[in-house]
Amino acid sequence: MPINQWSPQQLRQSLEDKQPLLLLDVREPHEFAYAHIEGSLLIPLQQVPERLDELDAEQDIVVICHHGMRSQQACMFLEHSGFKRLYNLKGGIDAWSMVCDPSVPRY
Repeated sequence: MPINQWSPQQLRQSLEDKQPLLLLDVREPHEFAYAHIEGSLLIPLQQVPERLDELDAEQDIVVICHHGMRSQQACMFLEHSGFKRLYNLKGGIDAWSMVCDPSVPRY
């Protein structure tokens, strides 16, 4: 089954509607320190396999990276690990900054 792709606008609407989402950022710590969506959990892509116990397979999880490639990889890994409620942020934090929140720095 293909991974759900969410636009920045879909994510913004879900956050405004106070939907219970986990924002999982899979970038590196220095990227996260520079720019992130408030409330995100940072688990760098390479650490996801050993940190699965920090995630709830029953929760909606929106996976975020810089442009959407690493987050897609993380989604595929999580799907193989039994997670079903996964959403890849199309265009990543870069698209979020351009479309939804210009206060988030671009890099």
